Parts: sequence; structure tokens; C-alpha cells
Amino acid sequence: MSDNKVLHIIGGGLAGSEAAWQAASMGVQVVIHEMRPVKPTNAHKTDKMAELVCSNSFRSDDKFYNAVGLLHEEMRQCGSLILREGDKAAVPAGGALAVDREIFSTAVTKALEEHPLITIERGEVIGLPPKEWEHVIIATGPLTSDPLAKAIQELTGEDELSFFDALAPIVHTDSIDFSKAWFQSRYDKQGPAGTGKDYINCAMNKEQYETFVKALNDAPKTEFKEWEATSHYFEGCMPIEVLAERGVETLRFASMKPVGLTNPHSEERPYAVVQLRQDNKLGTLYNIVGFQTKMKYGAQTEVFRTIPGLEKAEFARLGGLHRNTFINSPKLLDERLRLNAQPRLRFAGQITGCEGYVESASVGLIAGRLAAAEILGQDYKTPPLETALGALLNHITSGANAETFQPMNINFGLFPEIDLRNEKGKKIKGKERKKAVAERALETLDKWLLSQQQKQAA
Repeated sequence: MSDNKVLHIIGGGLAGSEAAWQAASMGVQVVIHEMRPVKPTNAHKTDKMAELVCSNSFRSDDKFYNAVGLLHEEMRQCGSLILREGDKAAVPAGGALAVDREIFSTAVTKALEEHPLITIERGEVIGLPPKEWEHVIIATGPLTSDPLAKAIQELTGEDELSFFDALAPIVHTDSIDFSKAWFQSRYDKQGPAGTGKDYINCAMNKEQYETFVKALNDAPKTEFKEWEATSHYFEGCMPIEVLAERGVETLRFASMKPVGLTNPHSEERPYAVVQLRQDNKLGTLYNIVGFQTKMKYGAQTEVFRTIPGLEKAEFARLGGLHRNTFINSPKLLDERLRLNAQPRLRFAGQITGCEGYVESASVGLIAGRLAAAEILGQDYKTPPLETALGALLNHITSGANAETFQPMNINFGLFPEIDLRNEKGKKIKGKERKKAVAERALETLDKWLLSQQQKQAA
């Protein structure tokens, strides 16, 4: 097949994998260029596609009251590979969709390898893709290789934007002391693979909590390299000790909030609670929720073992820190994710400034469909703004302020207003509004999908 009919995707993460699957499903030949294991990264441990390097959670699966849950459902309706395999690899996580990392990435890799229209080529694409590649999606994510990042910077004339992304530690379940810890989801909430007892909880009294916060503040931290010195953190993946520096009470209103939980080992109400979430299907590994960290390894072991129930914890992985890179998408990309300076290049995933596993995959989903339609000569409309897919796409391509652009999770604030009023004519807010926005989104998505199917059939 001539190269002008082939879609080249650089990066085999969540966005690249989803883009490849969508394009191939439309009948387009796809080549995924993944540099691992020829060139490793500081965060990945395997050479598998769609490897999860931070949390194992795709977050809430509530399609009516949570924007990311709504995005899950829209992607399922669009035949998402990431959601299909995520559902199969689900582990208990309350109201969230969390997955067994190994089962998930292995299944995604197998699906891509077995697709007759997809080829995976191992090796780094150094600098900009060759000019003969007429259709390219760059989905290299937060760990874009330096030569490619530099080439993009030179092409766009933009300063490189980067922030830190931190990894949470993972604990062996059999090393947890259950005479102090207990299983319970907040408010006993059940999720897609849950029972209402999906988290391991470790309670602290006031003295234990304040001692813990002091230890966090006093612990030696990773020293930044010169290129890290001017970078900044993304609020959604903030190292726990950075939060602790903001005030002694900060963590009690973040990952350590004690609400919705009852300690069966004590009549004393918890002052703070550390939660651990199942990380694999067998339940032998749990990650410490919200405990992304830049502490040095020795300090992590010492500090985290002060948590009641984790005094003898054995760690399958300690926390870590890596650079995250993204472009100023509202300034650099058009509404179809093409680079203004060189339209043969599309971008997808975290490098566009969307934040979160599912958000990254969703942008890959749309990028793959747009690129395939272009190759096939089809008129393919982008998802309507009323959908989660369309709202997120709009935000990163034109809806956000380019002067203050920062990574963004999907949220109901990105959707167009809906005029919903009660019998007194007063605007309805809160949960009722969210549900109305979600119902409108799913109805709009159904119509959009039907219209695209009719066009393709014609």
C-alpha cells in the first residue's frame, strides 16, 4: 500500500493504542511506532502497549453524575479498545473503574498485534517524522523523547511546557496488619467491580496524623535536574509532601479525608484515613491512594511505615517522579487536532494537554477516526459540544485560553449550559443538573454515531 494511505502513530500508550484501533476498525492500514524496549523511559517497566505507569484507576464509572464516568460510557459506545479491555481487567474499587495493570496492558497489546491492519514497529522516531509520512498522529505522551520534543518546539516556536507527574507506592497486601486496617469503601459505595468494601483503610488519630505530616515535611526529597527547576506540578497528581507543605490540615481535606468510614477496631472517630486501592486482579497488591511522592526511597519506607497497619509493609514499588510534557494546543492545533504549522501531523493524548488516562485515550479515539476519515476521503464530523468527547476536544483545541492553558480533566464545567428549571422557574443545579447534562450527552452521542454510520455506509 502506498505510504500516503498509511497512518503512522508515534507512541503506543493509551492514546496511540486507541487511535490505532479506531483507524484500523475503519479499514485503514496503521503502523504504531513504539520506542520501548529499544529505548526505555524513566517510568515504564515493560514493552507492552498502554502500560499504566501511575495509578491503576480510570476513576469514577458513574455515567450520570460524574463527567469521567460519562466519558467511559461514550467511549464504550464508540467501540473503545481501552474501555473494552479495562472492563475485562476490572478490580474492586468502590465506584471507580480500576484495572489489573498486567492483564490490561497484555490484552491491549494482544488485540493490536492480532489486528490484520496494524503493525507495531519498535524503535525511536528521532526528530520530526519523515516527510513521506503524509498522515501522522503524535501520541508520545508525557515522556516524549528529547529529540522529538525539541523538533516540535523548533517547528512551533513555542517554549516547552512541562510539569511533574508523581507515582504512588504499591504495597504487598499480605504485609498489611489487619488488626488495625479494615476493608470499606467510603459510604459503602459499590462500583462496576466492587462490593462496598473495596479499599483498605488505615486510621490515624490527631497525634499520629501530625507526626506523619511532620515526617513528610522533614524527609529528604529528590533533587531536581536543571531542566526540572522551572517546571510546575499538575494539581491532579500532586506529590503528597507538596500538599503537606501547604498546611498541616491540607491532607485531611484531600487524600486522607476521614469521611464516610467507620473503624471497626476503635470507637474513636478517625482524625485522618489513608486508603489503599486494589492494584491487581488477585488482590495481592494495593496502591496507596493519592500518595504520589518525590521522597527518596529510604525515606519513603521509613515514613510510610509510620502509618497504622503499614508498620511492616513490603513495597512492590516505591513512589517516583517523572517529567510530563504538553503543547499549547489551543494555540497550535486546529479543531481536528492538526498542527497549524504542519497539518500532516496530528496530536493525541496527554501531550495535547488533556489530563488522565481516559481523557488521553478519548482524544486518541477521535484523532484516529479523524485521520482515518481523511485518508478514506470521508466527511467526518467531530463530536458535538454536548458530548463529553466533544467538550474535551473543544477545550484543548479552542475552548481554553491559550495564555493560561494548563492540563485539564474532563468535568461538567466544559459542557454547554443546560436550561433546567424547577416548578418555580428557578435554575436547577447540583446532581440533577449533572444528570440532565449526562442524559443530553448520551442522546446527542447516539444521533452523532448514527449520522456517521449513515455517511460511511453511503
